[in-house]
Amino acid sequence: MNPPPFEISPPDMGPWLAGNTGTPGVWRWVADEPGRHVMVSALVHGNELCGAWAVRDLLSSGLRPRRGTLSVVLANLEAFARFDPQRPHVSRYLHTDLNRVWGDMPWRHDGTATGPEHRRALELLPHVEASDWLLDLHSMHEPGPPLALTGPLAHHAAHAAALGLGALRVADGGHKAGVRLRDHGRYGRAEAQEAFALLVECGYHGARSSVDVALDALARFLELSAVVDAADIPRHWWRDEGPADAPLLVVTDAVTVAPDSVPAFVRPWKSGDRVAKAGTLIGWNAALPVTTPYDDCVLVMPTLLHARPGATLVRFAHEANPS
Repeated sequence: MNPPPFEISPPDMGPWLAGNTGTPGVWRWVADEPGRHVMVSALVHGNELCGAWAVRDLLSSGLRPRRGTLSVVLANLEAFARFDPQRPHVSRYLHTDLNRVWGDMPWRHDGTATGPEHRRALELLPHVEASDWLLDLHSMHEPGPPLALTGPLAHHAAHAAALGLGALRVADGGHKAGVRLRDHGRYGRAEAQEAFALLVECGYHGARSSVDVALDALARFLELSAVVDAADIPRHWWRDEGPADAPLLVVTDAVTVAPDSVPAFVRPWKSGDRVAKAGTLIGWNAALPVTTPYDDCVLVMPTLLHARPGATLVRFAHEANPS
């Protein structure tokens, strides 16, 4: 299936590409009062424009921290520079997915660090490791409701609930293909209770509504972090109050595209679709059936668009047990 057309174009980031830290695309301001070091990142994938629009508004607004430190990161500038509206998905990355190279970074030692994304990760690493709270703005290959991906740790899920995004909250362990930015370092450690990272999938890459979701997430995150006051945030960033957050979805299984596979689904699925019965066929992977592992199974980010061997085809989740 062909993805829907893009309703948005890339913003002009010209004035903001240099940064003010010595690292291209990285901005940082420090307040006089102590507080958290809050980091907002966009363009981890070069075709995910909603985060770029939100960050452009943040940078052009003149908003500065009242407490602590605010860092703003335009991550994969090289991929973004190659964005082509006629082939929007090609500029996701140049060589290696920038959202699969974090964690212990074994590629630094095993000879596989050959691409521009590896170099960029090392440039961004000091800024990431200096931060206390991280908001990572993304969008999705397929249309679907916004997702707030918290990782598997309970305190991240609790902070995400406090934001009131009206998104599907998903507790997941990431991808077999590599570690995401939001799981790097102490963001992935249970004892680091002061650290909070959230990856927001704001909707389909090309949807105009994804920009609204990104700005709303940005406003709520900055307020909750206390790096600024609510009155400092431009009013148009906030969406009208939407539905309350749904129960937390806990990912239990992820289907990875098999070698030499051309996977397929029995019908077009989207995030949040519920399948009533265990054992229901949803598709095929390497000619083998892919079936739901339990009753009332929720599908998370099913996609065929980048279904290369080793990529995640779909995740299975259920509602967390109420406390």
